[in-house]
This record gives sequence, structure tokens and C-alpha cells, in this order.
Amino acid sequence: MNKNLSVDHLLGIKDLNREDLEIIFKTADSFKEVINRPIKKVPSLRDITIANLFFENSTRTKLSFELAEKRLSADVVNFSASGSSVKKGETLIDTVNNILAMKVDMVVMRHSTPGAALFLSKHVDARIINAGDGTHEHPTQALLDAYSIRERLGSVEGKKVVIVGDILHSRVALSNIFCLRKLGAEVMVCGPTTLIPRYISELGVKVEHNLKKALEWCDVANMLRIQLERQDIRYFPTLREYTMQFGLDMKLLKSLNKEIVVMHPGPINRGVEITSEVADSHQSVILDQVENGVAVRMAVIYLLASKIRS
Repeated sequence: MNKNLSVDHLLGIKDLNREDLEIIFKTADSFKEVINRPIKKVPSLRDITIANLFFENSTRTKLSFELAEKRLSADVVNFSASGSSVKKGETLIDTVNNILAMKVDMVVMRHSTPGAALFLSKHVDARIINAGDGTHEHPTQALLDAYSIRERLGSVEGKKVVIVGDILHSRVALSNIFCLRKLGAEVMVCGPTTLIPRYISELGVKVEHNLKKALEWCDVANMLRIQLERQDIRYFPTLREYTMQFGLDMKLLKSLNKEIVVMHPGPINRGVEITSEVADSHQSVILDQVENGVAVRMAVIYLLASKIRS
């Protein structure tokens, strides 16, 4: 098996092939052992400097990347757009070039504009990791979700996964669809008609508007939060009505004739898309996803950093 990724940047799952995914998962397996040891650090990236550029608010993804970088002994520079010259009209290229002038090897970036990471990769001399670009892609989230399914169910191939909720505004949904399909899973999306993109079935996924039917079909349910901050119009009457039709509670979970795995990329709106009882149940892998996120991001950073040296 090849040990190198076929790409120089992680811009989206769309650019990866199945072998890339397997390499990332195998590398993540090794790092999962590392982060469960008493000394959770390895000196692998002692000579690498990484800049985290977050032009959108983020707590969990930013923390996860920062922890992954520090576990690999990289030097880390954090940049938050809210208190920066971006507010004064500085362009993305100017901002990044200033950071690269400080001799940064890798940039982890979250930006509200779809394609921002791709744009950056063509204009700056550093490895780029997309930590979410608008409603487009969020590749490391999809990788850690697939990794968590693989860990719980043994493999992703042949599994039936339903993604429930705000598919229209979710970069997590799109990256997950690409990733799961490449790994041989069957994928369904479920939600109100207004929150399902019109041409989604062209990506090879099933569409279902009845949550009970979707849950009876699936092995894994990935419950997305409603992204009210990205919705410029009302896509459903009220949150309460959404919850009544598409919220997952214990009663619904127990009414199924099998046990399914419940996932959530976070942050959870408890009581909206999922109840606390379900989120904290043994069927939930939500906290595993958080732990796996560090291992998977360590793997991606490590594999891309090895290309800097070669």
C-alpha cells in the first residue's frame, strides 16, 4: 500500500480517492494509540509551523486542530479574523502572505466563502487544509465521521447511513456523502423538502422525508443541527414543528426493531434535532467522534507535512 496521499492539500473529500481515505484511517489508528498514552505527544512535526486561520467562529474544530498540532509537536500560530486587519479591508491573500512571511509551512483555514481554500492553494506556497468553506465542504469532519463508523461497526462498506436535517446549508452533509460513497456505503438524506437540495439524488443518494422510515432503513443516523445562522429565509414554520417531525428521541429510537448508531457533528441543539437522552445513550458515538477528530486531524497534518520534507 502506498504511504503517500495523492493530493498536496486537503481541500475537499471530492479530491481524494479510496486509497487516500484508507491511508488516513490507518495513520489515525496509530495516533489514536498515542493520544491514549500517559504521554500524549510525539516529536514528529517539531520542525513544522502551522497557522490556524479562522475567518468564521469555531470552537470545537479549532480546538481539535490545535490539539492535533500540539500532540505532533508542531509550532502553532492562531489567527482569528474578528480582531484582525481583515475587518479593515485586508484581502485574504494579503493576510495569508503576511503569515507566510513568518515562514509558516501549513495553513488550516475556515472561511465563509465556498472555494476559499482552493483559491488559497493556488496563490500561496504552503500546504492548505480546509476546515470548512461556506456551505461547500468540511473534509476532516467527514473523515472523522467515517472513521467513527468504521470503529463501531468494523467497516463502512455496505453500511446504510442516513444524514438527517439541514442538508441544504450543511458542508458536513456534502463531505459525508462524498466520503461514505467512496468507501462503499449506501447514503440517504432525510429532512423537510425545503432543506433538501433539488439535485441531491444526482450524487447517488436516496431521499426520504419520513424520519421513521429512514431510521428503519439505516444502520447509522447522522443528525445535523439546523443552521439558523446560514438561513436567510424561513425554511419551516417553527423549531417545535421541525422537532416533532425530524427530532430523534428515545421513544422513536426504541420503536425500531434494531439498534442503530447515532452520530452528531456538533454543536448539538439538545431538544431540537436530538434529545439529551439519545445523545448520552450507549447507541451514541458523539464523544467518540470528538476523540477521533483529534486522531484523524493528526493523521491528515502528518501526511501532508511529510510532503513538505520530501
